Order: sequence, then structure tokens, then C-alpha cells
Amino acid sequence: MNLIMQIGIVFFICFISVGLALWVPLPATIIAMLLMFLLLLFRVIKLYHVKEKSDFLLKNMTIFFIPAGVEIINYTGYLKDNFFVLLFICVITTLITFAATAYTVMFVTKIQKKLNR
Repeated sequence: MNLIMQIGIVFFICFISVGLALWVPLPATIIAMLLMFLLLLFRVIKLYHVKEKSDFLLKNMTIFFIPAGVEIINYTGYLKDNFFVLLFICVITTLITFAATAYTVMFVTKIQKKLNR
């Protein structure tokens, strides 16, 4: 499938998600990911319909972080004023993420052991 058609599919899903975001209290990007997941899961869209476009976006993902990094410059005053609060939040959320990951791995491991018996 050609690249223009794949871009069209992805943009159409994004367009639909922006419309749904008016009624659903979720960001349009999350809705688009859910839509894409469901369409791929139920084989409405085949993987080869979006594979080339997806591979291109994954290979060039770092480009999409540049605007966010540049935007941080606008908030240096805020970051300086709230440095310790932000540092505390980062440390706490990192620890929570580690704990959630560890318990999830332990839970899934127990389930897999029970299924393999």
C-alpha cells in the first residue's frame, strides 16, 4: 500500500478522534490510539495498511520531542521557582512506577506459572 494512503488512514483516524474528543473527556491523541488499536484488533485495518508509515514515525520519533524541549525554555523562571517541588514529584512518581512495575511483573509471573502447570 502506498505511503500517501497510509498517511490518509492515520490522519483520518486522528480527525475522527478530534471529533470524538468533543464528547468524550479524553485527549484526542489517546482516543486516536484506542481507535487504531481497536481497528487493528478487529482487523478492520490490516497491519500492512499502516506499517510503512508507522515505521517511518518510529524511526524519526526524536524529531517530535524538539518542540517540547524548546518550549521548556519559556518556563525556566517557573522551573527555578519550583525546582524542589518538581524534583520531589519526579522522585515520588518514579518510585511509584517502579513499585507498580515490580508488582505487575510478579502478578503476571504467578499467573503464567499457574497456566503452565
